[in-house]
Amino acid sequence: MTRSDLVEELASRFGQLTHRDTEYAVKTILDAMSEALVRGHRIEIRGFGSFSINRRSPRMGRNPRSGESVAIPEKRVPHFKPGKALREAVDARTAELLGTPDAH
Repeated sequence: MTRSDLVEELASRFGQLTHRDTEYAVKTILDAMSEALVRGHRIEIRGFGSFSINRRSPRMGRNPRSGESVAIPEKRVPHFKPGKALREAVDARTAELLGTPDAH
């Protein structure tokens, strides 16, 4: 699902919202989430999952073209951990679509 797919889905579900209002709401939510992560905050959406920042230590890598060693600096990267309800829903729906019996 892309950002525009999400806007379309919300606009169709909530007829009282214009397409522009829906687009603005999605942009505002995503901007607020991005800003919170940039500031080092954790985002938790109950039943969906949590977003946090993981630290990747500096390391030595290798340039595949030349074979020479390259220093890769420390990075901070976003990480998503799905919540239990989301994991279970995806598992159940996937099993249903694939026709596999539930392992529980």
